[in-house]
Amino acid sequence: QVQLVESGGGLVQAGGSLRLSCVASGRTFNRNTMAWFRQTPGKEREFVGAIVWSSGTAYYAMSVKGRFTISRDNAKNTVYLQMNSLKLEDTAVYYCAAGRTPGSTAQPSFDSWGQGTQVTVSS
Repeated sequence: QVQLVESGGGLVQAGGSLRLSCVASGRTFNRNTMAWFRQTPGKEREFVGAIVWSSGTAYYAMSVKGRFTISRDNAKNTVYLQMNSLKLEDTAVYYCAAGRTPGSTAQPSFDSWGQGTQVTVSS
């Protein structure tokens, strides 16, 4: 199992930026793909974006493409979510996840999850 710890959430004004971090520990060789999901109350958790650890290839949900960027630091076992041009609808709890299936966007493909970090975008 991979342990994941997110950080970096907070309150930001619309149009602003925020960077989330997710540090992985444990059986990190199991995680081919690291992803970000988000969830708001009453809604299902949705895919935000992911990065294939070995290649560094990232892919995104259409709702964040062009505004969010995922990167990773191999030495620190850390994945980042840089969020720019934030909108009110980006308000959510953001979760980091690790899985073995490159290219997947489906939650069942990810078997390790962080505790989540709150991002609130204000007007």
